[in-house]
Amino acid sequence: MKTTKLILAGGFLGAGKTTLLWEAAQRLMKQGLRVGLITNDQAPELVDSKLLSLANLKVAEVSGSCFCCNFDGFMDAIKKVRREAEADVIIAEPVGSCADLSATLMQPLKQYWNRELQIAPLSVLADPLRLDSIVDGGNAGLHPDAAYIFRKQLEESDIILINKTDLLQADKLEALKKKTAVLFPSATIFTISALTGSGIEQWLQEVTSRREAGLQLLEMDYDMYANGEAVLGWLNGTVCLNGENTDWDLFARTFLANLSEEFEKKAYAVGHVKVICENGKKFIAGNITGPANMLTLRNTAGKSGEAKLIINARVETSPEILDHIVRQTLTRLTADKYLMEVIAWRYLQPGRPDPTHRFTQLV
Repeated sequence: MKTTKLILAGGFLGAGKTTLLWEAAQRLMKQGLRVGLITNDQAPELVDSKLLSLANLKVAEVSGSCFCCNFDGFMDAIKKVRREAEADVIIAEPVGSCADLSATLMQPLKQYWNRELQIAPLSVLADPLRLDSIVDGGNAGLHPDAAYIFRKQLEESDIILINKTDLLQADKLEALKKKTAVLFPSATIFTISALTGSGIEQWLQEVTSRREAGLQLLEMDYDMYANGEAVLGWLNGTVCLNGENTDWDLFARTFLANLSEEFEKKAYAVGHVKVICENGKKFIAGNITGPANMLTLRNTAGKSGEAKLIINARVETSPEILDHIVRQTLTRLTADKYLMEVIAWRYLQPGRPDPTHRFTQLV
């Protein structure tokens, strides 16, 4: 029976997991390997899934709950990708607010799926600016219980990937790496840029060759964990716009910048806001994880009179307020210019984590 390498790449919202999946998949395929990807979210209509599928990658999505709380759904996604992609390697991206993966995913996988899957070390990505605050005892601008999740993700990791290396000068990055290694001595530390590809080859070499995985088990306060997720409002929406000829790259930039300004004005911490704007076969994908100067865009959608817009927002406010801000911003940009058809729209607050399995001993 064929054995598939399974790589779990976790990390808090906005850490750059999807960009890493895309870049890692491209590099593995250049080596002649067949790659499948699995995304995860509390609701359907994911920007991540759409973006990865537009790159002609085999993608399965587990939506409605995290991998941990829907272990059977996660296994169904693994079976689907193994079958459809004949995958040599699967890279899975858990929900950004999910922790306790070693006990709820890694150990069960090692126990029940060790013949079909070869489990790679648990990798956790971290935004360097947020990480710098966390290792210095701060909350990275997050609610204390959300910051608790961030710390626990790092604590249980086998590998910590300090991403977005372009955000810090070399000496500050090296100092951050040293502080992180002192605080989380069990983890191997890498510095990477998922955007430019820097450091990814070294990480791939590590996760594809190393056999030990899920070596840490957490003591987890599930009350704090549940509240850390619940302080975030979640919104996933898809709309079709039809009207005047539009520069969709400018539209996406303006929409994200306006949202960022609204959240900053109200002092709402942003986990992430992602959009993808499709114009036929062309698309632009954008992301914010804080102030407007943190806005990033990829690709180009060009100009036309119609487009499809997918929106994913994770922000520290109530789902109702988040819904109001996103709708209001969208209406302000589209009023009298477009007919807008809502294809899907859902806003929610995550429920209390209830994992299918939770091992108390290492396998």
